[in-house]
Amino acid sequence: MKRLGDAELEIMETIWAEKEPVTAACILKNLKTRNTWALSSLMTALARLTEKGFVCCDRKYRHNLYTALIGEEDYKAYQGRTLLDRLYGSSVTKMVANLVRKEKLSREDVETLREYLDQLKTKENEKHS
Repeated sequence: MKRLGDAELEIMETIWAEKEPVTAACILKNLKTRNTWALSSLMTALARLTEKGFVCCDRKYRHNLYTALIGEEDYKAYQGRTLLDRLYGSSVTKMVANLVRKEKLSREDVETLREYLDQLKTKENEKHS
């Protein structure tokens, strides 16, 4: 799976948020940085996303409808794993340790993570009981 650039990711986030096929006009209206987007630039980016296999363009109607072909969670999971592999040798422990050491995770973040991991452990134990 290819990596999305920042602008492409913003477009995909807009498409993912809609849950239904959307027009370019709808995407343009909902882009966070829409002041900097021209319709022609958006159309170019949508064509690139179509070529990369991220979106499908349905041209049957008066307005083209764009649908995500790759889900948000699938994309984020893949990119997260790629980043983890590349920067931390696939070690979640090294990543978290680095973030704590560099004070990028607050105590609250660490506690939230601990609670989440405890919940996962409890669910796993319940499965095997």
